[in-house]
Amino acid sequence: MISTDTHRAIDAVWRIESARIIAGLTRIVRDVGIAEELAQDALVAALEQWPDSGIPDNPGAWLMSTAKHRAIDHWRRNKLLERKHEELGRELEMQQERSVPDLDAAIDDTVGDDLLRLVFISCHPVLAPEARVALTLRLLGGLTTDEIARAFLVPEPTVAQRIVRAKRSLSEARVPFEIPRKSELAARLASVLEVIYLVFNDAYSATAGDDWMRPALCAEALRLGRILAELTPQEPEVHGLVALMEIQASRSAARVSPTGEPILLLDQDRARWDHLLIRRGLAALERAAKLTRNPGPYAVQAAIAACHARANTAESTDWPRIVNLYAELAKLMPSPIVELNRAVAVAMASGPAAGLELIDALISEPSLKSYHLLPSVRGDFLFKLGRLAEAEQEFARASTLTRNARERDLLTARARLCTQS
Repeated sequence: MISTDTHRAIDAVWRIESARIIAGLTRIVRDVGIAEELAQDALVAALEQWPDSGIPDNPGAWLMSTAKHRAIDHWRRNKLLERKHEELGRELEMQQERSVPDLDAAIDDTVGDDLLRLVFISCHPVLAPEARVALTLRLLGGLTTDEIARAFLVPEPTVAQRIVRAKRSLSEARVPFEIPRKSELAARLASVLEVIYLVFNDAYSATAGDDWMRPALCAEALRLGRILAELTPQEPEVHGLVALMEIQASRSAARVSPTGEPILLLDQDRARWDHLLIRRGLAALERAAKLTRNPGPYAVQAAIAACHARANTAESTDWPRIVNLYAELAKLMPSPIVELNRAVAVAMASGPAAGLELIDALISEPSLKSYHLLPSVRGDFLFKLGRLAEAEQEFARASTLTRNARERDLLTARARLCTQS
């Protein structure tokens, strides 16, 4: 039986390395579904061998090497089948010989960016928009269907079906493993931006697990955003997204205590914010502003983040401007989540009673029924208004809805505080 520590270590390695492995395998087998299966084979091998042999010094390289050998075996099996059925496989064989003359060199190739290619494959127009996002979160972020479902606020079976159908559609369409040409880039850019930010956002505030953040995945999403900005320098929303991620990432060190407990924005030590990332974020926001007079959703969200970044203290934050920016954002992308965030800003600008009025209007919203931040925010407003018994109930309910262990502990502690005050 696998020890808990070993299992956690394997899970952590898989979270970090799976996307790179799948991307490298996709270049060989030209099928994301098969690539994911081969990567899963390597994971199974780790689960079987590491408990006895110990975790390798370089576990990511071990997984890649194991997956590479399975890819080679797969390729060779296909070659044998092609020889037996030459009339059916001649065209595929010629393509493989042209594109993968040396399998070892192909899997270790560092030219280009396989992860970015993988994002564009997952966001191909042959797929429905929701399938593009779900598949990329699965392949790029290594997220489970349950975690993706919570990010989308939809049932888990729905996400599972989207992923299966998406992989089948990509295989049937023989989607090439490449970054699209300039003429096709704009049509697929919005979906790619959404995917990158959802990966970043889930890593920044993990929906499930024992950790409040997944720093490696945050860094990967930010890296992909920076690469995309280099590829599309005239796209303001790309710079807006990069600005948003840079500024949010700047708070990472201040968001977690030395023992791993989450620290909320208003309680953070702003001296621990990364001012290099803030400067990079503000510069990206300025580039976005120069490219358009009508900022898109990511640029508006980046402007909100910039209000926090420019304030030396929580009290000096320009909350009225944030309220106006959320109103602008609500026009661009109306959603209950935006309204929830606007309620928080209104409460900071005009008092908790004003925020509570907006929150109460969202209680009947179906998509927020199981969203833990709704009772969490409502509990905070009630606590500030001195309605402690009601606040305790809201925090307790929020703690049962979150799947993140650190966040559950925080909400439980806040509920307990209500009974002690």
